[in-house]
Amino acid sequence: MERSPGEGPSPSPMDQPSAPSDPTDQSPAAHAKPDPGSGGQPAGPGAAGEALAVLTSFGRRLLVLIPVYLAGAVGLSVGFVLFGLALYLGWRRVRDEKERSLRAARQLLDDEEQLTAKTLYMSHRELPAWVSFPDVEKAEWLNKIVAQVWPFLGQYMEKLLAETVAPAVRGSNPHLQTFTFTRVELGEKPLRIIGVKVHPGQRKEQILLDLNISYVGDVQIDVEVKKYFCKAGVKGMQLHGVLRVILEPLIGDLPFVGAVSMFFIRRPTLDINWTGMTNLLDIPGLSSLSDTMIMDSIAAFLVLPNRLLVPLVPDLQDVAQLRSPLPRGIIRIHLLTAQGLSSKDKYVKGLIEGKSDPYALVRLGTQTFCSRVIDEELNPQWGETYEVMVHEVPGQEIEVEVFDKDPDKDDFLGRMKLDVGKVLQASVLDDWFPLQGGQGQVHLRLEWLSLLSDAEKLEQVLQWNRGVSSRPEPPSAAILVVYLDRAQDLPLKKGNKEPNPMVQLSIQDVTQESKAVYSTNCPVWEEAFRFFLQDPQSQELDVQVKDDSRALTLGALTLPLARLLTAPELILDQWFQLSSSGPNSRLYMKLVMRILYLDSSEICFPTVPGCPGAWDMDSENPQRGSSVDAPPRPCHTTPDSQFGTEHVLRIHVLEAQDLIAKDRFLGGLVKGKSDPYVKLKLAGQSFRSHVVREDLNPRWNEVFEVIVTSVPGQELEVEVFDKDLDKDDFLGRCKVRLTTVLNSGFLDEWLTLEDVPSGRLHLRLERLTPRPTAAELEEVLQVNSLIQTQKSAELAAALLSIYMERAEDLSLRKGTKHPSPYATLTVGDSSHKTKTISQTSAPVWDESASFLIRKPHTESLELQ
Repeated sequence: MERSPGEGPSPSPMDQPSAPSDPTDQSPAAHAKPDPGSGGQPAGPGAAGEALAVLTSFGRRLLVLIPVYLAGAVGLSVGFVLFGLALYLGWRRVRDEKERSLRAARQLLDDEEQLTAKTLYMSHRELPAWVSFPDVEKAEWLNKIVAQVWPFLGQYMEKLLAETVAPAVRGSNPHLQTFTFTRVELGEKPLRIIGVKVHPGQRKEQILLDLNISYVGDVQIDVEVKKYFCKAGVKGMQLHGVLRVILEPLIGDLPFVGAVSMFFIRRPTLDINWTGMTNLLDIPGLSSLSDTMIMDSIAAFLVLPNRLLVPLVPDLQDVAQLRSPLPRGIIRIHLLTAQGLSSKDKYVKGLIEGKSDPYALVRLGTQTFCSRVIDEELNPQWGETYEVMVHEVPGQEIEVEVFDKDPDKDDFLGRMKLDVGKVLQASVLDDWFPLQGGQGQVHLRLEWLSLLSDAEKLEQVLQWNRGVSSRPEPPSAAILVVYLDRAQDLPLKKGNKEPNPMVQLSIQDVTQESKAVYSTNCPVWEEAFRFFLQDPQSQELDVQVKDDSRALTLGALTLPLARLLTAPELILDQWFQLSSSGPNSRLYMKLVMRILYLDSSEICFPTVPGCPGAWDMDSENPQRGSSVDAPPRPCHTTPDSQFGTEHVLRIHVLEAQDLIAKDRFLGGLVKGKSDPYVKLKLAGQSFRSHVVREDLNPRWNEVFEVIVTSVPGQELEVEVFDKDLDKDDFLGRCKVRLTTVLNSGFLDEWLTLEDVPSGRLHLRLERLTPRPTAAELEEVLQVNSLIQTQKSAELAAALLSIYMERAEDLSLRKGTKHPSPYATLTVGDSSHKTKTISQTSAPVWDESASFLIRKPHTESLELQ
């Protein structure tokens, strides 16, 4: 829970600490006691101290005039002085803001418990967020452990920087050979963990946690380059973000966990207070640049897809796979159009309103794409396609931001965010998404591409991609992951000096570089590189091993990617001999290829040759006449992306407490009770519970089931009424957003009724996800029979989704008139009627319907 430092009750006067004295004030006046005989006036030495302080202050102000004098002495314009003064004031302002932000953040963390206790429990009587939400916990015990370990972590960091980082810095540049850390202190303020979330339902061999961390520390790190008498450092830092920790693999021996992987799901926020020569980095313009450069370094080390792996057992298998695992999948993002964007361009001082020049930024993790700019258009059509690798499904989001291109600063037009788990669940998601923070909406088509190790699927994917129009790049058919492990016996430089080897890997016009390993001819990189492939049958991987100056080539390798198509599981894991190098020079790599497969690519269209049952548009049907009159016959129906992705929401209306008494007798003289019942509204459907007579704490214990989709923004509206002979009295309402239930799968909570002074309602919501197998049906039926409710109807055991696309050759009415057909689907006591298509014997409905099946063995579907 985040709260500004100014919130919360102010401490009492006895709790307020006295103002600390200035530690720089060492004058006798700071410690002199008043003389009782002098009427409380300070003694003589105190007056001398005050005079000295006044002279010191006057001297400091006099120093400000020195730049003016020097500028006049050398004949410079006074503009240089003003520019320097403005630069100094800006630096001072930025530095003061950073220091104030650090103090406020420290105070907030120190007073977190007090603020929570007084502002929440005492005033609103509410539970904090880590208790209200069952999937987030406040691990205060973990903070206590971190606080005790913190001093020892400081010792480890000091050793790491002195023995590992400093030698690497000195070896990277000859000008930094005297680089050293003169001070490393993590301070007394340890890192705090605000909340912990454990993701259930992941693979059985791993445990996955998300730690919401907040570090507001008094860290002090000073460095020095003695050769140039240069000193710099950091004094104070803020770091906030979500750190994912994966315990994997779980093993059947101590310590039960083989390794720990850590990484940030998204780039954390960083604020650094510089000291020494790095004070210059607090100058406006350089401040954001310096923090961004630091964040880029952290992202290259600890933000997805990069991660830190700490093995806990010796001889751990598949370390490379744990350090750089294969992506979970690929999302192909089609940025199609936008509508109703706001107009930001103004002319003649705002009297004439123009349009906007919109472009979009698409982000997922560290992957960012920028669309082209559409000039003067509020309904732009981009029609661009991007492909992004998804490494972690829970927690990662697709973000689209729309801007108006301007010569100075681009105007913000809105953003949307979408959890990638919804794309994984839907496989294909084609929808309009509203823009938050602006107006309008953006049209995206999102496709989840699975990674297959079956080379036989490649030709089918290539054929499918040939019919797909994609820009700015053609669609990919596969990905290649290269695990660069190590090299041996690389040639030495002139003078028998050991090289600083690095590797360049290229496929067509895409080149990636490894880090440089200094002063060795047997380097160990242990890095992973990922490439998109348009046609693996014709592409090659070019590997160049070079010295870090790029002037000297230490070895080369060209590998046709078609070689992987014949390898087992599309994997090559071996040593490769280098050419243009020494006789024993070789490189160890592991190459993994995966085919990008979209399940909906099996859909056949009439124009696709070789599709079984496809309609030949150039031939004639003897029964129907010319093919111009005949509609095409698809191999499969093509419903929208939401078809088959529905869930069943089971709503348990349990009980209520402290309802209002609405019944009155004898003209209101005698106060009775109420006869409460509950109304539910969700997804266009309404449900109503039975009436409990004369009870202010009723128990209904009823269950209602409704079919819902994963569309964001849905709410369950609950209203409680008192049953009367004339008009039912309103007892209160509450709303439940379904996002939490659809994500976590369960919600059991007492909800406060709005619009009434008292009363609350107990609901239990369960998300039931249909499975495409009948193996668990009998178990589901048995569990449903054990659930005791007041409702006589049986609980649903299955979900039936039907897509009605079209009909052909319907019989004509009398007088050879075309009918106006519609269809009715009935299962049990539920039915669905399609729209009516007028005057046609070949209607196209393009509708879907879903039914809850309570007796799968006996119920039937009736179509009229």
